Amino acid sequence: MPNGILIIDKPTDWTSMDVCAKLRGILKEKKIGHGGTLDPVATGVLPVFVGSATRAVEFAEKGDKEYIAGLRLGLVTNTQDTTGEILEERPTAVDREALEAVLPRFTGPIAQVPPMFSAIKRDGKKLYELARAGREVERAPRPVTIHALEILERRGPAEYLLRVRCSKGTYVRTLCHDIGQALGCGGCMSSLRRTMAAGFTLDQAVTLEEAQERGAALLLPTDRFFAGCPAHHLTSQRRERLCRNGNPIPGEGLAEGVLYRVYGQDGTFLCLSRCQRGMLVSVKNFFGG
Repeated sequence: MPNGILIIDKPTDWTSMDVCAKLRGILKEKKIGHGGTLDPVATGVLPVFVGSATRAVEFAEKGDKEYIAGLRLGLVTNTQDTTGEILEERPTAVDREALEAVLPRFTGPIAQVPPMFSAIKRDGKKLYELARAGREVERAPRPVTIHALEILERRGPAEYLLRVRCSKGTYVRTLCHDIGQALGCGGCMSSLRRTMAAGFTLDQAVTLEEAQERGAALLLPTDRFFAGCPAHHLTSQRRERLCRNGNPIPGEGLAEGVLYRVYGQDGTFLCLSRCQRGMLVSVKNFFGG
């Protein structure tokens, strides 16, 4: 059965789950998950985890992400992007200097109020379901971190292209909306392309058409996601047996508290383990089906 990671360049008008469903048909594998939702309007990097690699999804979702976002000033919508119902529109021509002056307010740790058109649940219902029914509920601000925020280019009197590098849980739509509010003219997101997620970038991404054509040949090995962790190779059958049974194994000479990629004698990636008090303790196993 196929196991590994496929980096898809998600097309517009597809949900992330649409992509997973399509790949289940292509790869003939039911166990498929993605490493971070992209809205249908967005395109770009969608890491998809296949087979036993799905055990890495929880790690992928926590990682930072990078986007190229279109910022439309002078336009406020109910979805905080240009697909929504227009609530306010005014002619505006904010110069680059004025925009640059407010960006530091949105850099570093900030608090965001999640948009009503989001999948966050309230009393068992998703916020977007309430929004479509004409209801708006109070949302508590959530802490997020904007690691980088810069203007790439000006595309018109009220249109800019921004690069955003941010933490998990950041709504780029809301960031655009809030920047517009800070400028006093309103704003929303006009486009979104994710250029990095889970450490994977656009130059590693393939289209669904390529996936249809080449299938499992495009899968990256699961341990590629953990390339930043040092490798530890087991040199005895006894230790490999203990490891496969989920038992801690001696970690002589390994750094305390560090996560290691652990490999069997034949080079098979077995698990991600942390050294604790001189023992390697499994954090997540990747062997087996």
